[in-house]
Amino acid sequence: MTTKTGKPLVPSNIETLKPYVAGKTIAEVADLYKPTKIAKLASNENRLGCSPKVKNAIDEAFKEIQDYPDPVARKLRAAIAERNGVNSENVLLASGSESIISILCKTFFLNKENAVTADATFVGFFVQIGVRGVHLKRIPMTSDYRYDVKAIANAIDEHTKMVYIANPNNPTGTYINKEEFEWFMQQVPEDVLVVMDEAYFEYTKGVEDYPQALDYDYDNIIVLRTFSKAYGLAGFRVGYAIANEELISNMMKTKLTFEPTTLGQAAALAAYNDHEFLQKSTDVVEESKQRLYRFFDEQNVNYVKSISNSVMMVLPSEEEAIDFTQSMLEKGVILRRINAFGLPNCIRITVGLSEEMDHFEQSFLEVTKK
Repeated sequence: MTTKTGKPLVPSNIETLKPYVAGKTIAEVADLYKPTKIAKLASNENRLGCSPKVKNAIDEAFKEIQDYPDPVARKLRAAIAERNGVNSENVLLASGSESIISILCKTFFLNKENAVTADATFVGFFVQIGVRGVHLKRIPMTSDYRYDVKAIANAIDEHTKMVYIANPNNPTGTYINKEEFEWFMQQVPEDVLVVMDEAYFEYTKGVEDYPQALDYDYDNIIVLRTFSKAYGLAGFRVGYAIANEELISNMMKTKLTFEPTTLGQAAALAAYNDHEFLQKSTDVVEESKQRLYRFFDEQNVNYVKSISNSVMMVLPSEEEAIDFTQSMLEKGVILRRINAFGLPNCIRITVGLSEEMDHFEQSFLEVTKK
């Protein structure tokens, strides 16, 4: 779009940007196909819902809905800091991890600097980097769908400002282990930020060689976590970053003043303190994931084992992935084809409740036995 003078109204980096496309909603599928039941297994949401304690917290917080939210989310910030053994000044709250990624892009990049990540990781990072107009080096995954830390380290140059690693990775569910992480951090210059997106951190308990980034003393690490997954609060949009105090203080300058919302802060605090629900939430995921593995093994399906709340199914071709996803959709099973993540022949399946997995298995058999 240009004016009479020939000058564009929209910058080229925005005009060519591929926006994030979310999975279909239950309402959309109901309107389009009118299936008898629907299993939404596309968006890595918590199919169990959220802690029952959230409702009371929301009711109480609603009394203050006419007032602006606490701009630093003091109560929630303090709770997160205490549990993670850091100071409140090391914590920043915002409207989900994607909002924090946007803050990172606004805060730290100069023109002509670049970022490095894998070519099959969280699309939200691709989008926010593109909005800022930053050159992004996308490094191919290994043959087993894992971050190639050696290749990423080799891609860092004098213009690199940030490396983004989702651990566990979305959409593959794979992870870099302690040995890889420790080696990688020794290669990274001190002036390069390493963003460790641990959105699925709560599902990694019991994985002995999983490296919790907060266990390492590096001033250039920024850890991202969220309440959208294991805590079941995706609709409230609450995420947080933990990092060096100086980094956080500068990020506070560029974040939107009043995020997260009053209700979001209250919901997140109630959920964060309900340890029993969190345990139930992660147990449901593990049980359903093991069930899905068994089913796929019986059906000779190629898949990738995961330490998150989803499993990636690998099909022989993009065409088969398109056909399978559409056929399942028409039966009311919403899955996520992950071509936008750089894996056109793969499908991400969020593990759900037992009745949702029943629906998946029954529909799978009907679709594949035609």
